[in-house]
Amino acid sequence: MYGTNGASEMKVSAFRMFLTLLGLAGLCLAQRSSLAQEAGNRVIVANVYLDGVRNVPIERALLELHTKPGREYSQAEAYRDIDRLAASGLCRPLAVKTVATSDGRVDVIFVVKEHRSVVREVIFKHARLGDIKEMKNLTRTRIRRGMPLNKELNQLACFEIQDYLKKQGHYFANVSLEEGQNDGDTRVVFNITEGPKVRVRSVEFTGQKELASSARLRTQIETSRSFLQTWGGTFNPAVVDHDVVKLSEYYRNNGYHKINVSRELHFSADMQYVDIVYHIQEGERFRVYDAGVIGSKNHTVEQLSSFLTIKKGEFFNAKSVNDDVRNLTDYIGYRGYMADVRELITEVPEQPGFVRVQYVVEDKPMAYVGQVIIVGNTVTQERVIRRMLEGIQPGQVLRYPELRAAERDLARLSIFEMKPELGIRPTVQALDTPGPFKDILVKVQETRTGSFMLGAGLNSSSGLVGNIVLNERNFDLFRYPTSLADLWEGRAFRGAGQEFRIEAMPGTAIQRYTVSVREPYLFDRPYSLLTSAYYRDRIFNEYTEGRLGGRVNLGHQFTKEWGASVGFRAEDVNVRNVAAFAPPDYTSVLGHSSIFAPGVTVAWDTRDSFLRPTEGGRVEFSYEQVFGSNSFPILNAEASRYFTLWQRPDGSGKHVVVARTQMSWAGDDAPVYERFFAGGYMSLRGFQFRGIGPNTGGFMVGGRFQWINTLEYQIPIRANDNLYFVAFLDSGTVENNFGINDYRVSAGFGLRISVPMMGPVPIALDFGFPIVKSSTDITQLFTFGVGIYR
Repeated sequence: MYGTNGASEMKVSAFRMFLTLLGLAGLCLAQRSSLAQEAGNRVIVANVYLDGVRNVPIERALLELHTKPGREYSQAEAYRDIDRLAASGLCRPLAVKTVATSDGRVDVIFVVKEHRSVVREVIFKHARLGDIKEMKNLTRTRIRRGMPLNKELNQLACFEIQDYLKKQGHYFANVSLEEGQNDGDTRVVFNITEGPKVRVRSVEFTGQKELASSARLRTQIETSRSFLQTWGGTFNPAVVDHDVVKLSEYYRNNGYHKINVSRELHFSADMQYVDIVYHIQEGERFRVYDAGVIGSKNHTVEQLSSFLTIKKGEFFNAKSVNDDVRNLTDYIGYRGYMADVRELITEVPEQPGFVRVQYVVEDKPMAYVGQVIIVGNTVTQERVIRRMLEGIQPGQVLRYPELRAAERDLARLSIFEMKPELGIRPTVQALDTPGPFKDILVKVQETRTGSFMLGAGLNSSSGLVGNIVLNERNFDLFRYPTSLADLWEGRAFRGAGQEFRIEAMPGTAIQRYTVSVREPYLFDRPYSLLTSAYYRDRIFNEYTEGRLGGRVNLGHQFTKEWGASVGFRAEDVNVRNVAAFAPPDYTSVLGHSSIFAPGVTVAWDTRDSFLRPTEGGRVEFSYEQVFGSNSFPILNAEASRYFTLWQRPDGSGKHVVVARTQMSWAGDDAPVYERFFAGGYMSLRGFQFRGIGPNTGGFMVGGRFQWINTLEYQIPIRANDNLYFVAFLDSGTVENNFGINDYRVSAGFGLRISVPMMGPVPIALDFGFPIVKSSTDITQLFTFGVGIYR
């Protein structure tokens, strides 16, 4: 009933050996070349010592220092290390001194004084078991057994624990220090009174008029109501205060220059619930009378005015004003000058309801980059940070916009702590030092970069699929652990900015298992290298297909819009479970086949969002030449364009038209498992998955040419844009050869439902109705896609 291949076992063995060599080659290529630094006339650090340490773990204290053996000695950096030791609470640094060695290097000695007592026990009195674990994590970096007792840090921890409890909804929580405030104490005891957990019972708005309804205003705040006064809706006073700021910004961005927003809290008698009322005093909605630039002597008014986005007659928009300030600062900064730019908003007495917008430019002398100092990277290698500072090198003209661009690039790495509401984020600052040379201080804070995610998906094409992902965003393939502390403190296999991912997707019709390593900056150059090994198994109506393979991809982003990549894939394809009466398209490929395919891809992308674009578009061309059991080319071209036809006064509720097209062609020797099929979710709706294409004896055998087109209209229904209606027209064909002989058309409608707790991908529900079809096509009324990722 099934065909066999006599040399299949030999092919599989050779193929697996090839995959092993391919993986080793890719991983070796990803390793950085270690370039030796010549000392020249610089003073190099030989050893670093701590004088005065008896009880403090020396290894732990040395981690706080940036002065390290083998690096160039910097007195300024040594003084900053004194500050770091003081901030750590491990000891009290007193001075730093150097001693010359016989080989021309220096030993650096930090003179410190230990605290009088050592913490023997930390107690969270009256705290619940679940909260104790979080409190230990909150204070473990400063207060734990074996560390010196520090009265100031203990008191600071009281405030941190109390703040933590308030964020958890315990608004009336109180934390006091029972022990740990005296020099002779050996225990740190926090006396904790949590109080009731407060939930938000209702959120109301007063004073709003024509701009937005209460439903729309609720989408601008983070505070949410509890469900049935039992689930969710945890009251966080800091979030409520931040909501006041967000509402003010919302109104100022829509013309209400003199907006005033306040909040009022009403607690229930038992203090378990709170009703929140946001009072809004809109004031007058202003338009722009005129806009201009004044004060600059280095640039003409005409030059600077060309960068203004705010226009005469439009509604005043605070965001546009801020954008103009940034654009002017950037333009001046990129030309090597420094300037302070501020906005001046004044009402026009003779024109009620209008404001004059002026940008005042204060020129400053040109500056140059001095020393670049990086602090806070206890795990991440310094070169990972420095490659984000390409435009900020010692001796260069200091272009201040580069500082902000570097901050964005560091944040985009997603390997440092990002809590902007608390002022915690990567920062790049020019220190106000005398003279034209300004030292640059780069501050980062390490964060957890590993994640474990569980998810599930269900759609009409692939059935039920699970998703298990282990991901590390700051991976280092060659940083092996040298001690148990490296494993315990998370330093092993971390710090090079690589991404390591293990993904398992078991399912009813499809399963996939992947291991991949991605190097975003190969040899510290802007080229990415992705190596992966995978196994996929898919059950189709006609047969079962398994693929064991590996892929290497080298990519480069030329501009923000343009990118390209070259790649190579090698696969062993196993075709099985084919019926005896199946056509030769299937019986001829039974067993194992090999694929070796180099390829190239060029892409252009201007979309304003990856999840729900409303403007811009994307175009991609790819070419692959397949060798192995069969030899043939594959060409593919895809394009999409997004148009906004209407939106609410505040810019939300966009009606979007989407146009998509895809054209693909494969050579005559392409086997059935590399051909094209159409129909189903994300293809031609109204038809079954793989329900369109050439048919031989009742078997879908796929085609060598495919052209799919979609026109879709998206209309938001709810104020938060999480539910929107779609109407679509799908059309296309799959043919044996290049040409159009049997063109299909379908139309329909559907819903897109975004549920935040289920992840970023919306639920898709579509009803499709074939208008033009072939007699061998398989139709399907309803298609859907549901995903949950946490």
